[in-house]
Amino acid sequence: MRTRREYWQRTGELPLGRALGMMGRFGWTIVGPALLGAFIGRWLDRSFHSGVFWSATLVFLGVVAGFYLVWQRMHAE
Repeated sequence: MRTRREYWQRTGELPLGRALGMMGRFGWTIVGPALLGAFIGRWLDRSFHSGVFWSATLVFLGVVAGFYLVWQRMHAE
């Protein structure tokens, strides 16, 4: 935490375009796995006639994976 604060004090704020780009990238990092889970889950539900069991499970796991990827990316920068 201290090194990030020192880096911020040295370099200053991010330009607006870069900050907006980062937010968009983080948004798609969450939405992408969730959509993939929805498509795969829907296909499995149709194949096994299981209602929404696979769709709900895989969407949830996709969102969790997306948040984890965003968290990893934020701590890497």
